Amino acid sequence: MKLFQKSKDGGPIHADLEVLQDTIDKAHLPLYVRQAAQSELAKMAKTHPSTAEYTIALNYLDYLLHLPWTSYTEDNLDIIRAEAYLNEDHFGLDEVKERILEYLAVGKLKTTHKIHILVVDDEEIARQNLKHVLEKDNHVIQTAVSGEEALVLLEQSEFDVVITDLRMGRVDGVQVLERAKQRNRETEVVMITAYATVDSAVEVMKKGAFHYLAKPYKLEDVGNTINQILERKRFTSRNSVPVLCLVGPPGTGKTSLGRSIARALERKFVRLSLAGMKDEAEFRGHRRTYAGAMPGRIIQEIHRVGVNNPVFLLDEIDKAVQDFKGDPTAPLLEVLDPEQNKSFVDNYLDLSFDLSRVIFITTANIVDPIPRPLLDRMEVHYLNGYTDVEKEKIAFKYIIPNQIRENALQDFAPEFTPEGVLKIIREYTREAGLRNLEREVARLCRKIARESLASDFKKQPVLITPEKVEKYLGPRRYYHEVADTVDRLGVATSMFWTENGGEIVFVEATIMRGKSDLILTGSLGEVMQESAQAALSYIRANTKKFNLFDDFFNKQDIHIHIPSAAILKDGPSAGLTIATALLSLLTNRPARRDVALTGELTLSGRLLPVGGIREKILAACRAGVRTVVLPEKNRADFQDLPNEAHEDLEVIFAPTFEDIINMVLLPTS
Repeated sequence: MKLFQKSKDGGPIHADLEVLQDTIDKAHLPLYVRQAAQSELAKMAKTHPSTAEYTIALNYLDYLLHLPWTSYTEDNLDIIRAEAYLNEDHFGLDEVKERILEYLAVGKLKTTHKIHILVVDDEEIARQNLKHVLEKDNHVIQTAVSGEEALVLLEQSEFDVVITDLRMGRVDGVQVLERAKQRNRETEVVMITAYATVDSAVEVMKKGAFHYLAKPYKLEDVGNTINQILERKRFTSRNSVPVLCLVGPPGTGKTSLGRSIARALERKFVRLSLAGMKDEAEFRGHRRTYAGAMPGRIIQEIHRVGVNNPVFLLDEIDKAVQDFKGDPTAPLLEVLDPEQNKSFVDNYLDLSFDLSRVIFITTANIVDPIPRPLLDRMEVHYLNGYTDVEKEKIAFKYIIPNQIRENALQDFAPEFTPEGVLKIIREYTREAGLRNLEREVARLCRKIARESLASDFKKQPVLITPEKVEKYLGPRRYYHEVADTVDRLGVATSMFWTENGGEIVFVEATIMRGKSDLILTGSLGEVMQESAQAALSYIRANTKKFNLFDDFFNKQDIHIHIPSAAILKDGPSAGLTIATALLSLLTNRPARRDVALTGELTLSGRLLPVGGIREKILAACRAGVRTVVLPEKNRADFQDLPNEAHEDLEVIFAPTFEDIINMVLLPTS
């Protein structure tokens, strides 16, 4: 029946209201949403269509009715197929792939889980008939002849469904219902009785019963009720949806991995970039106080894809801007929390929306800018940089075929030699990821495409050798700076980790007449400045061990400089290198340039473990380093590296600074 038939002046109702009423009647809306829609429609009936309030209400109601409150896609739980898709799209990244396959395995087990049903009735025939019918549907059935026995079974086992008679001996069906709900709120109870009354039905439904059947009943009615329970459980069951945070240098495949996960699950995919986002309303939406108010981006994207369980990628979460105006990531504390996102409230909707079915994936280059409470809600998985061997495999399997297609070279596709690809990797790119490698391969393919239009060009496959690479891409851009330099006093080689991957940096120290000042330059952060202070204090406190004069710092200034001053450098891992550069300067012993160091130095000379070991090792290999010095406690991190990442390196693990002095410093010339 239509809610509105005529307007206040007796004329026909505005056409918008009739259309909206029909939409409300036909839509599959949760009860609270339907009530809100009817309430809004009733207000619109009392408002003139020419007012701004009417337009605001009309837009709101239209948005409300077209949200996918109950629409979702079914996951494809074929683990073998999903694994094949993930491996097809990405090389390596085994840890993240394994987490997704674990999620699928749990979902698969939940769908194949047999339903356990407890049938409670003091009539033998009724119990046996129900058991016989339900076992045909492959359910696991247990029976109880009384309410007392049912209470014992409920304590011993978990049941998905309880079918119980209402009137039985000393313990009736209501008590069984209460105990079942007390044990597990997810257990559904179906009440059966020969003494059906409206009051008794209302009472048991208030206590949480799923359905109420009056005797005599048809056995098919019981089967239909069980099917309704299964459908409801399937809709409301929540498979522990992981919130993954993929952390790694640019170009390691974080964003594309999210797209591959959606493809493997056959879910819709949504990407939202958080870089530069400043306003909390981007997530929460705006309140309906003006005509241009809109929902937040979360609800907007779900409205756009039309399902309530997409794979939602929140890209560059570490780039969101937090300032005095507020923290735009604060709403994510609710969005990414499984205990809270079941009832996410957008300011525009002003109604709770269930986000618990969404698979949220976030990406970041580093985790430091992410607020700790937010980081605690996510599973952090690190996507490390690639070795040269891995880059070569990825180039042949993914990058080269894609660029040949992109540049229309299928008819005379160039043939890349392994030597040619390695030359591109080592001499034309220097990165942890793959973006520049892809750009260089694309540039080379474009050169061939341009050349193919020449009148004397023979449209035959071009063999890409190292010589051809230099012909098309020009002179090499990167050199092994460590191998191409000499050992010097007061200059030590350090390994740094940045959001772009590992880097090799030279720490320089010099001494001059002055006022006993320590001068630090090179855009150093507070932690690195403190590391330099600690390194100098350690050397001054141990002058006898190092055969130095106690007053070497008197009337002298020490200047420590780390090049690339335009880049902010911070962290404790430079402490070991700074101490080595200082000792080299003060003892007149050159430091070996082909030895790279990393480690936090304490005032007692102990070396503490640092992070980013894989990225630092890869950077050392790219720069031509021959020996790497790591703290002893980083041995476990090193053991996780593939052999090809360090096969040409000598790795030394040292517990204290004194253990590495003679390995790094050459004798006095």
